[in-house]
Amino acid sequence: MLTSIVGINWGDEGKGRMVDLLSQDYDIVSRYQGGNNAGHTVINELGKFILNLLPSGILREDVVNVMGPGMVIDLEHLSGEIKRLTDAGVKVTPENLKISNKAIVCMPYHRQQDILEEDRLGDAKYGSTRRGISPVYGDKYMKKCIRMGDLLSKETYTKELSRILEWKNLTITKVYGADEVSFDEMLSWLDKYAEEFKDFICDTGIYITNAVKNGKKVMFEAQLGALRDIDYGIYPYTSSSSTIAAYAPIGAGVPNLKLTNSIGIMKAYSTCVGEGPFTAEMFGEEAEKLREAGGEYGAATGRPRRVGPFDIPASRYGVTVQGCDELALTKLDVLSYLEEIPVCVAYDVEGTITTEFPYSTELEKAKPVVEYVKGWNCDISKCRKPEDLPKEAYDYIKYIEKAVNSKIKYVSVGASRDEYIVMY
Repeated sequence: MLTSIVGINWGDEGKGRMVDLLSQDYDIVSRYQGGNNAGHTVINELGKFILNLLPSGILREDVVNVMGPGMVIDLEHLSGEIKRLTDAGVKVTPENLKISNKAIVCMPYHRQQDILEEDRLGDAKYGSTRRGISPVYGDKYMKKCIRMGDLLSKETYTKELSRILEWKNLTITKVYGADEVSFDEMLSWLDKYAEEFKDFICDTGIYITNAVKNGKKVMFEAQLGALRDIDYGIYPYTSSSSTIAAYAPIGAGVPNLKLTNSIGIMKAYSTCVGEGPFTAEMFGEEAEKLREAGGEYGAATGRPRRVGPFDIPASRYGVTVQGCDELALTKLDVLSYLEEIPVCVAYDVEGTITTEFPYSTELEKAKPVVEYVKGWNCDISKCRKPEDLPKEAYDYIKYIEKAVNSKIKYVSVGASRDEYIVMY
């Protein structure tokens, strides 16, 4: 079985929580794109963990975790992330973590360039996390990067670094007017982390292909959501990688394999971190109540998330783009304080009502068309079966299911592993 776990909206849908839950039935969990620019929050018996780079299956002892060639890896950040886990008693070794030799190294100068560019843009900024993701993906496609496999040979990465810095410093000094990046400092940085991670590096394509031949089950874990995809998202306010399920085998190193199913994750309401159009956005006291009820602050940055009602046009589009076979609805319990629940059912684009998700320039002009459904206004965190739910909560799930035209199989009613319902 080859399953993708993907986001339906702008990211922060609760994918880490669902990967942690569902990974009990899988042998391998592979991250296939992105870097440390977003976080997956997982709560279990060992505590609360925010994973920026590591696959969420790392918290299960018998699961092997893979960081695929579609990723960009800040080795300094990864080192710190692993230390926080090992300090908490989580095992992270070359036996349960494998890093693709084709994955790209996100260098300190990528972070620097990201910050310089966001500062240059000023009020027109894209809302970057300032962690170097856009510059490193840009360099990847300009073929001016160091890959993880290069770290196995000091001669190779020293030569590559010299070639790249000659070019990179032209941008850093001539475009941004910043100080030249030191070759010696970057080489020292690479030396340190090449030694630390050399035993983790392998051909993940060969590893996963052989595992599948031997009957192993693989889960592909996405970062962010459909609306942040570089091709299908709210461009240019997107990530710099492909977040969709169809890219999963490619980004994991196994373009020869085909997905068995795609599980889409979406919240019972909408959230968004960063810049860009967010049609259903709430403001003022109403927004603050929802934000506080859901603890809506970015896992990677701590930024307050923008919040709003469930967005049907955006979610139906996300379900289509992700090719979902089934869905998980997270944070249903957060809405328990509401007597009436708002839902964005359509967009008003300069007087034209549409239920389709529009092109980016039209999206900038869109206003939400909101309707209200009856809330349940009681605690549902102890519910474990569909019949335990209040009628209004059950009806809300079915309403959303029909609106996005895909079955909702899992519903989370709390943050811990056991706080969920299987609907069928």
